[in-house]
Amino acid sequence: MKLVASLRALTGLGDAAGGTDHWWGQRITGLALVVLGLWFAASLVVLPSLEHHIVVEFIGTPLNRLLMSMLCLAAAYHSYLGVQVVIDDYVHAAGLNRASMVVSRIGHVVVAAVAVYAILEIGGGA
Repeated sequence: MKLVASLRALTGLGDAAGGTDHWWGQRITGLALVVLGLWFAASLVVLPSLEHHIVVEFIGTPLNRLLMSMLCLAAAYHSYLGVQVVIDDYVHAAGLNRASMVVSRIGHVVVAAVAVYAILEIGGGA
């Protein structure tokens, strides 16, 4: 068993300890999404209307910009972790598995960066 773990570490496939980090990452980001999602939903309900200038003013508040950015980052990371599990479970060819992981990571980073940039731009922080 020790030989298998060493081979996995050498080939970059990780070891059993990596699964614990992944599991905790999913749980923590899931909890963050619940809390931030409730905050976001409650904030939308409290707004007098969803007119453009009111929403821009809402996003312009530094605390709201921070919380919205955290919501987007948590959603992107949680999504990345979920897609990683799907790729690991269903893409069995080693080369295609690695390529899919790279594309997934790049895609999620780009989406998160664009979301945070948009929030900062709309809120006047960029």
